[in-house]
Amino acid sequence: MYRIGGRFLQSIRYAGQGQNQNLQSSLRRNCSRGVEGSEFSLSMECGNNQNLTFKMGRLAKFADGAAIAQMGETSVLVTAVSETSPTRNSFMPLSVDYRQKAAAAGRIPTNHLRRELGPTDFEILTSRSIDRSLRPMFPAGYHYETQLVCNLLAVDGLNDPDVIAINAASAALCVSDIPFNGPVGACRVAFIDGKAVPHPTRRQMASSSLDLIVSGVKHSKIVMLEASADNLCVQDFMQSVKVGMKEVSKIVQTIEDFARTHGKPKREVAAYFVPSQEMISMAETLSRDQVYEVLTDFSHDKLSRDRALSVVRETALVKLTEAFPEADNFILQESLKAVVKKVFSDLALDEEQRMDGRKLNDIRNIYCETNLFEPLHGSALFQRGQTQVMCTVSFDSPHSSLRQLDPVSQLLDGNKEKNFMLHYEFPPYATNETGRSGRIGRRELGHGNLAERALKPLVPKDFPFTIRLTSEVLESNGSSSMAAVCGGTLALLDAGVELEGSAAGIAMGLISESDPEDPKHFKRYKILTDILGIEDFLGEMDFKIAGSSKKITALQADVKIPGLPIRVVMETISEGIQGTNEILKTMRKTIPKARSKKKDNWPVVEKFEVPAHKRSQLVGLAGRNLRKITAETGVTLVPLDDNAFDVFAPNQTALLEAKEMMNSVLAESREPTLEFGGVYTAKIVEVRESGVMIQLYPNMTPTLLHNSQLDQRKVNHPSALGLTVGQEIRVKYYGRDPVSGHMRVSRKVLQATPSTVLRNHMSDSKSTPDKS
Repeated sequence: MYRIGGRFLQSIRYAGQGQNQNLQSSLRRNCSRGVEGSEFSLSMECGNNQNLTFKMGRLAKFADGAAIAQMGETSVLVTAVSETSPTRNSFMPLSVDYRQKAAAAGRIPTNHLRRELGPTDFEILTSRSIDRSLRPMFPAGYHYETQLVCNLLAVDGLNDPDVIAINAASAALCVSDIPFNGPVGACRVAFIDGKAVPHPTRRQMASSSLDLIVSGVKHSKIVMLEASADNLCVQDFMQSVKVGMKEVSKIVQTIEDFARTHGKPKREVAAYFVPSQEMISMAETLSRDQVYEVLTDFSHDKLSRDRALSVVRETALVKLTEAFPEADNFILQESLKAVVKKVFSDLALDEEQRMDGRKLNDIRNIYCETNLFEPLHGSALFQRGQTQVMCTVSFDSPHSSLRQLDPVSQLLDGNKEKNFMLHYEFPPYATNETGRSGRIGRRELGHGNLAERALKPLVPKDFPFTIRLTSEVLESNGSSSMAAVCGGTLALLDAGVELEGSAAGIAMGLISESDPEDPKHFKRYKILTDILGIEDFLGEMDFKIAGSSKKITALQADVKIPGLPIRVVMETISEGIQGTNEILKTMRKTIPKARSKKKDNWPVVEKFEVPAHKRSQLVGLAGRNLRKITAETGVTLVPLDDNAFDVFAPNQTALLEAKEMMNSVLAESREPTLEFGGVYTAKIVEVRESGVMIQLYPNMTPTLLHNSQLDQRKVNHPSALGLTVGQEIRVKYYGRDPVSGHMRVSRKVLQATPSTVLRNHMSDSKSTPDKS
């Protein structure tokens, strides 16, 4: 309560800046709801005969905004809280935390603490999707720290909660008093049997060739796209986007009606940190010519251009500070940034010129090289302009594949094995910076996931090894994730992986001028192909597309303005595919197809048959023999269900050495060959409750002769027959059990049946004369 009270007191102090009445009424509204409160809900019909329902008013009433979105039996609660004191960040300080609680699936976490330890990869990727969908819709200059907490309340195993969470977050912001230019709607689209299916269930997704998430706003504008496809045609992909936008428009209208009826009035903030027109005009007077000179000097590279712009900025900042002594330094820097962006936009819109001398649809120079290091299974270097990526391929045992351990993900996806993984690394030296090396943050995870989804559909489903593809960015000047796709393709081909087609990736940008009379369209715009890092920073879109000729494997679109017309999105996809085809032509000159001749260090997988009764002999006491073989040869031995071992060796030499050691272990105590149906003399070595352990030969493993096979009569314990350790008995051999490998022997079959004994006795009695 102290923290909540402190927040309200802070709001009251902030109210002294001319908003006392509004904040006091907000305070009364929060306090008057009571514990139970009133719940408001609104539903809409969506695909697959399901309803999407929004609720508010009963849970998390202290938050600035809270909403529940439910589809089927999957429910997500999202709370929104925004501080009343601004921060001096150069970007909107928005944080999104999406968490999947095992309790929502009726499960208990399997780790040693039996509780959620930290965000999983899926949680981080979902948080990024929510952030990218909502961030463009906050007002410019709103630099008040805002946090969205997404809590999975229940999951039914049919409806994925990630898209539901985007809609819930949008609803929470719309019903709150936080400034937000929404609503935003989101829809997942599948492509099944030649038809786009909105809001698919988990079972439908299992047979879909597309996993597409579309986020958009009213007027059919798109703010975020996230897609992975199994070599889907461009026309089918475009149709799926249109189907998704139809559903998004319905969701946006529903959230808008919900917020209009039950939402709070938007708060008035102290200031939006946007430079005044007077500041921008003076900054333009002081620096426009110098900025134009830097941006049209095509001899600059990334570092020299940044240094030159920094000099211009620092010089102009001194004069701006003198002219506006009371202005915040951050606002003055924003005015100079606006000048750089204006010059950059004018160059593209008016002169169709870019700062490195390329035309709008030109691709930077490309250099490819494979087989960098002979000991590696596969390696490649891909360089596009000043973006350089080195990729390496490692093969390992199929049993080293990654498995999903998160209970909620198990319920949604099943305990599937992941035999292809791509790990993306972005060290600080790639941008001439210092920092902690080896740290895998949200950005690295997101970029790696995008590149992995671009290549995964091309890897053969029956490939005999687990593949780990690493992509390390050595230099970065834009679109390093798409360079990872290109370099990854080259490395896989160098490793001898027969891909179902090569894939390349490219990043597209946008410069536009809005039309105040028609919000659905731009007054004019230009699409940039293969953008630089500074073009990504100053531009309005980062549109990454990966695929092969006329087909798409992955797509990710991040928009920095409040939505893109769908026509611009379609045009960007078409130009992006043309760019990927040009890149593929260069890649094919380096390595046109998978390496046919295997390297000497290629791993080998072989099945090693072991009789069932000798498996324990091969394994050894507590697995000692297996550990010894692995330590000395480097092979991995995995027992199978069919009396065999799966032997994975790093190379052919290691396999031969391991097989020699295994045969040696099995030959140490070679047993004599027994004849089926043969009668043998066995020695009793142990007496048990269930029978006696017998040994046919001194070098053979003892086997159990069960009580049921000791005598024709029923025997409860071997002592009833006077059997003792060391005694020799006659048994008949009937082979080995095909499953356990145990010998099947019997003593009672060698004994005469009771009826035979009686018949012989009667025959003897008749033949004997009566002496009486």
